[in-house]
Amino acid sequence: MSISRQIDSYLRHLTVERGMSKNTLAAYRRDLDRYQQFLTDREISSVDAISEQIVTNFGIALTAKWGLAATSVARVLSGVRGFHRYLMIEGVTANDNAARVKPPKPPRRLPKAITVAQIEALLASSGPEATDEDAMALDPIKVRDRAILELLYATGARVSEVVSLDIDDLVDQTMVRLFGKGSKERIVPVGSYAQRAVEAYLVRVRPVLAKLGKGTPAVFLNQRGSRLSRQSVWQIISDAADKAKLAAEVSPHTLRHSFATHLLEGGADVRVVQELLGHSSVATTQIYTLITVDALREVYSTAHPRARR
Repeated sequence: MSISRQIDSYLRHLTVERGMSKNTLAAYRRDLDRYQQFLTDREISSVDAISEQIVTNFGIALTAKWGLAATSVARVLSGVRGFHRYLMIEGVTANDNAARVKPPKPPRRLPKAITVAQIEALLASSGPEATDEDAMALDPIKVRDRAILELLYATGARVSEVVSLDIDDLVDQTMVRLFGKGSKERIVPVGSYAQRAVEAYLVRVRPVLAKLGKGTPAVFLNQRGSRLSRQSVWQIISDAADKAKLAAEVSPHTLRHSFATHLLEGGADVRVVQELLGHSSVATTQIYTLITVDALREVYSTAHPRARR
């Protein structure tokens, strides 16, 4: 069987056995296509001809030829190692020649969060408050945009989770059902500001947009009545950030990072934040505690009389 067909088989395995999302599978496909191209350039057409050194050389080429950063190299090599592990388990190859190939250790980067004041400015720039009847009547689409941003910040949801929301996922006005990586389900509370914003959108705007489409169950719709895309949400946030004149780069993940950071600063337990974010490991969540520690250190160094040099 050709390497291309082996890759297809592996991706089907990820779909069926691990329930990976379409976006994750697309990323795996791109990474493994790059790996296959590397092998083809070296006239390697069989997985039996792939050695540990070849996989190592591929890792080197990711930086030298394609200019990928350490984090991207680590991601690509993770997919390649999973592919070779699958081939061995399935009995296609006798050994896992990628097992000992270690990806570069990426530099530890703290998530970027913005302040509560900046969040409030961002939300205010995205659309009218749910209590402002005149402003909502003037620009209904902005009512939708405000609801999206309020919900992202209120729940810490990933952008993919919010655009995937269906009406049935709104458990009630105070709770929402989110489906994270691997279709892992979690129920997250929704704060009062987001409750009002989403309710205003559902009552005033969504019925009008829904008439333009084909009856999709999606919560957030575009102006053709179809499910809103991830790219559209990115643009909505970018436009709101520009209008708010925020110097920091703002993305959907900025709202997620800010959600986690502000909860921890407010005294929330890290394991509660882990559950809300849908992290499988608390170690992933604990990186946010570094931000709050840094904030404490800064306050201490400027306020304590014996901390100054």
